[in-house]
Amino acid sequence: MTKNKTWQLWRDGKMIEEEGALLRKKAADLPVPFNAAAKKDIQTLVEAFLKRDDALGLAAPQIGISKRIIAFKVKDFDRKGLSGKGDWEVLINARITQLRGETEVMNEGCLSCPDISVEVTRATEIKVKAVDINGDKVNKRYTGFLARIVQHEIDHLDGRLVVDHEGTISFPKEKQAFFDKIFK
Repeated sequence: MTKNKTWQLWRDGKMIEEEGALLRKKAADLPVPFNAAAKKDIQTLVEAFLKRDDALGLAAPQIGISKRIIAFKVKDFDRKGLSGKGDWEVLINARITQLRGETEVMNEGCLSCPDISVEVTRATEIKVKAVDINGDKVNKRYTGFLARIVQHEIDHLDGRLVVDHEGTISFPKEKQAFFDKIFK
């Protein structure tokens, strides 16, 4: 299995058990300070994220690594791809310590659940405890759309996908028979 492909619950009208099992598993923390294996996993995720122009974020389980590593855009959400280092962040061993503000419902897509979007309710402000790419402790506050992205990626670390939220699921009409089998 190549680490550059995105792991998915389904592909080409078929469920993929092995990938689904990893995506649904709670990811493991990395040791801090990082050992050689942890540094390699971080680098693999960063490289996979930087190669994509269709993702606001990517979690290690989405490329077959069951570790608590996420990378995500922090600005220019409407623009495809990334321009510089200040456009994105990496968090390791991330945990949400506080949900604040109003909740907001928005449609979300996910690379691991292709062809659908789901109405997901999320907090508009969160606090996160993690370590950065250098292994330094960080406590950060995220608000608005960025808070949504970070919550979505941290869900992946906890084995939770957009289809696990209560919201309405939308999908293309031509794939209705397949999705009716899955979601009914």
